[in-house]
Amino acid sequence: MTTTLQTPFEAGNQNQTTTWDACIAWYQDLAERFPHILRFAVIGASDAGLPIHAGVVSADGEFDLAAIKKAGRTVFFNNNGIHPGEPEGVDSCMALVRDFCQQPDLLSALGETVFLFIPLYNVDGSINRANTSRVNQDGPEQFGFRGNSRHLDLNRDFVKCDTLTAQAFNKLFTAWDPDVMVDTHTSNGADYPYTMTLIHTQADKLGGDLGDFLRDTMLPAMFGEMDRRGWPTCPYVNPVKDSPDHGIAEFLETPRFSTGYAALHHTIGFMPETHMLKSFADRYASMRALVETALAFTVEHGREIQALRRITREQGRTRREWPVHWAMDEANPSRFRFKGYAAKYKASVLGNYSRLWYDRSEPWEREIAYYNRFPADVTVSVPRYYVVPQAWREVIERLAWNGVRMERVDADHVVEASYYHVNGVSSRAHPYEGHMFHDDVQLEKRRAPVKLQVGDYLVPLDQDAARYAIEMLEPQGHDSFFRWGFFNSVLEKKEAYSDYVFEDTAAALLLEEPGLADKFAAWKTANPALVSNQEAVLDFVFANCARYAEPEWKRYPVLMLD
Repeated sequence: MTTTLQTPFEAGNQNQTTTWDACIAWYQDLAERFPHILRFAVIGASDAGLPIHAGVVSADGEFDLAAIKKAGRTVFFNNNGIHPGEPEGVDSCMALVRDFCQQPDLLSALGETVFLFIPLYNVDGSINRANTSRVNQDGPEQFGFRGNSRHLDLNRDFVKCDTLTAQAFNKLFTAWDPDVMVDTHTSNGADYPYTMTLIHTQADKLGGDLGDFLRDTMLPAMFGEMDRRGWPTCPYVNPVKDSPDHGIAEFLETPRFSTGYAALHHTIGFMPETHMLKSFADRYASMRALVETALAFTVEHGREIQALRRITREQGRTRREWPVHWAMDEANPSRFRFKGYAAKYKASVLGNYSRLWYDRSEPWEREIAYYNRFPADVTVSVPRYYVVPQAWREVIERLAWNGVRMERVDADHVVEASYYHVNGVSSRAHPYEGHMFHDDVQLEKRRAPVKLQVGDYLVPLDQDAARYAIEMLEPQGHDSFFRWGFFNSVLEKKEAYSDYVFEDTAAALLLEEPGLADKFAAWKTANPALVSNQEAVLDFVFANCARYAEPEWKRYPVLMLD
């Protein structure tokens, strides 16, 4: 069939990507021409006030979300343009949707599967066009910028939701509950022959039979099909040392990233990363092949994927031990047959050091170590309910956006509750995506009578959204709300003292309070250099005495009820 309605990529020299306004106008025109195949609408606004769009392709003309969910239809979600300097997915999605509209055989092959897509997610970054921000990349001629209008990377924002864009995404994702997601990207990194590499939801982290299905069935089928299509694909090249020769490790995509966020909803996620040094035309072609491959597998196995997701959610309703943190098994790598280029070193012309380079005249193919096992290294016992005090509205909003069922406390009352006391945190020295992220958290579990107030929120864990609630509310979760600093105010003691007055008070407290003198003696033994520092001495007594204790200080405010 002759292709009409060419995309800017097709109409140009295959080294051009669409602009945002041309992309949206093109889809709007397509939706008007094919209203029984494509619906295209605004789903929110960016932080710069620009509309964010999403589209739905349905083979039978059914677009009503309630009807689609009632029928139990499979939903495949394609997100594009989160990093507008990596735009091949934007352009290939346009052509794929156009072909759905114009090629009846391609459309009918969808069957009951619904194709949901965001054409260009980072609207703000897409209008900030140049050809200089992707330092190592071969084309296209002009492209957008990684950061949005608040200079935030949207592929770090899926759980903290600082941006209006991420908030709109959370709501869309929760409403449609896709079974499989593909979020398109371009990679930086080592040099190798592959045009396409693939990040997938880490199977151990996805967990259970669903994770096993991804690792043992879906990934081998997709790699095989990509090879048959002429686009041999390897796992994302994440070298454990300086080059792939020494082995590669799977990328542990935590919930700040799209695929890690998808895992919170028991969705299988893929982040295809085409290679920066390949031509834009090849990156475009391999990206379309990857999306079509993932889509075809989803269409064929949709019922099985849905059943595995349903079983996982049902099991989660009664599960009382949950992993919240995972770490790479360095002792037991598997093997992957990898095609690479010889990694060599030579003197730098810039400084007094040796630099890495890849010799393309010496290709090689051999087995390398592939670190693809990530067992849980932190598992927690979860309660029947979390309690989120209503004062923490930013947390409550995000729980609601992600479909977490909550109940309001209907009367003031005192309960015996468990909670975490924060013994310490280790935070990054510099801001990370607008936050002072806590890389390490030291906790002590305590129990005490606590007053619940009318309007506080109970979060039961016998629900489908249990995993999201647990990984976000347990402080040790990779990307918990605590790690992102949502509860930082509890780490600050609010009252202070005047040293010349408290000096006498502290001496009296050491005589009057049981155990305080022993704690102080132990502290002096452990910190002899601080004994001559008046501020350090008085701070210790003030922080550890009972009389002037602040119960809320270092108490993580989310409670646990058994």
